[in-house]
Amino acid sequence: MDNFKNSLLLLFAFLFCLPSLAQTITKEQLIALTSEWKGERFPDGRPKIDEKWLIRAKKVSLEEAWGVLRNEGYNNQFEGDWEILHQDMVLTGRALTAVYIPSRPDIDKQIRERGKAEGRKGSPNSWPIDMLTPGDIYVADAFGKIIDGTLIGDNLGNAIYAKSKNGVVFYGSVRDIEGLSKIEGFNYFVKGTDPSFIQNLMLDGLNVPIRIGRAICLPGDLVIAKRGGVVFIPAHLVEKVIMTAEFIALRDAFGHQRLREGKYTPGEIDMQWTDAIKKDFLAWLDQNPDKLPMTRKELDEFMKDRTW
Repeated sequence: MDNFKNSLLLLFAFLFCLPSLAQTITKEQLIALTSEWKGERFPDGRPKIDEKWLIRAKKVSLEEAWGVLRNEGYNNQFEGDWEILHQDMVLTGRALTAVYIPSRPDIDKQIRERGKAEGRKGSPNSWPIDMLTPGDIYVADAFGKIIDGTLIGDNLGNAIYAKSKNGVVFYGSVRDIEGLSKIEGFNYFVKGTDPSFIQNLMLDGLNVPIRIGRAICLPGDLVIAKRGGVVFIPAHLVEKVIMTAEFIALRDAFGHQRLREGKYTPGEIDMQWTDAIKKDFLAWLDQNPDKLPMTRKELDEFMKDRTW
């Protein structure tokens, strides 16, 4: 019965939080949508992933994150084929979402009037920026529009970095590339660039579930954006994804070293490890504490549930 009630609550939340007239969803609706997250939240209900995971996520490979997510049944969390301002700069942070649709005068007028009544300043495409906090990544769906779909230029880019100390992921475009490239620490992942300014586009939802190409992103998801693409990790899976990726990296480092030394054959390393190899690995960890991205206590707890 409890499961049935929870399902109804989630369905209710989803139906009533669909993007409409640039409204944010309520705190209660967002908590219901992200109910598997048990940690701290922002005042608006968005999961507040700890800063340490944002930092450690930078070393997680997209393939390792994708593999864990697929094993958990999350098959729609990756989108590739991006234009990137700084190819080698990794972007990680908590998603703050927005969705844009083709403009229509009667609806656009209502959006602007409602925004004014709520005390929002400036054009609607600046409203998501006003909501950013340190560690956030502004993630927006502009249905892949390039010409006249430039969500920001260098002015808004500076505002974004001032608020979040981070960058953006847009299923749309940007302008003023030269100006944006001068913002130290800022990066973008977009579907294109164009000198045109934004027009015939209106904001339709803030802090709501959005589609980014073939992926879905919820407010508070951990975003990992690298040269190979962007992955959106549900907040409740962040620790598992990162710890698993870190453990695999340690296994690989140990395995590669032992293969170079000729101590084991590729078959021994690639197959289920024997007790002797496991013992050797644990000894190697003790000898190389500087290689651990986590505490030894965290690692020991994690390995209790591993089948190696």
